Amino acid sequence: MTAVAWRRLGPAALVCLAAPAFFVLGWTWVGWVLIAIGVGTAALVERRPPESGGAVFAGHRPTWRIGERRAPSLARDLVLIAAGMLIVHAISLEAQLDDAAMLRFTLALGGAVLVPYLVSRFVFRDRAISFPWRTRRRWARWQWAWLVAVLVLGWLILPYYFISSGVYRNWPVVDSPELIGRLFVGVGAVGIWDELFFICTVFALLRRHFPDMTANLLQAIVFVSFLWELGYRAWGPVLTVPFALLQGWIFLRTHSLAYVVTVHLLFDAVVFAVLVHAHNPGLLPVFLI
Repeated sequence: MTAVAWRRLGPAALVCLAAPAFFVLGWTWVGWVLIAIGVGTAALVERRPPESGGAVFAGHRPTWRIGERRAPSLARDLVLIAAGMLIVHAISLEAQLDDAAMLRFTLALGGAVLVPYLVSRFVFRDRAISFPWRTRRRWARWQWAWLVAVLVLGWLILPYYFISSGVYRNWPVVDSPELIGRLFVGVGAVGIWDELFFICTVFALLRRHFPDMTANLLQAIVFVSFLWELGYRAWGPVLTVPFALLQGWIFLRTHSLAYVVTVHLLFDAVVFAVLVHAHNPGLLPVFLI
């Protein structure tokens, strides 16, 4: 990375580290402090004159040469990321299946995607956040092979993880057709939201300022922290960290939201089946444990 990118990495890392403060440690005030320092530092970094070329400063206000494209603002993009995290953090992420809980999740998770998108599009007047559903290209063989691999790996690993660690108890008991149906809808909806927020919002905003690998690592911090509070605890990060990084890498290769959502939904289909199996032994006799 360039010297400018290194100076910008600190503020971005601070904002992303607010996620474990919020969702893993429950230190709300620490998360707020990290966001404030990160955004403030980013604003200060952007006010520094560049070493060569770019903006020409008149006092404290940058002006730009005619014909130049204005560089994206890291401070503004970090504000969008922080806004999404704060909206999610406004509710408890404890898995519940009653009407009120599902409404809370819908409003909070929906707002976490919608607010950054609307602010980016209509306030900041850019198109930093988009949702490229289709690429009009056929899926390659490796993409189809990976879909099969996701199912096989999930079938082998997820039952052992959920049952041996006991983390399946972080989800409510589903012992009726209605509750099983609600669990199916909830798991799938959160899976789709994961890609809309962590990939199409957080990852997309960070890629405007950092190399793909760096941006992917930063978004994974936020992704895995959210999954921790959602219930993927114990040694769950051993699974969720690679999954978050792979989803970012796959999106870079395919540029297809439809594909990464398909991967996630297949993974979550196995999660759903394991949770039903764990709470109702013998109901789905297809797992090894």
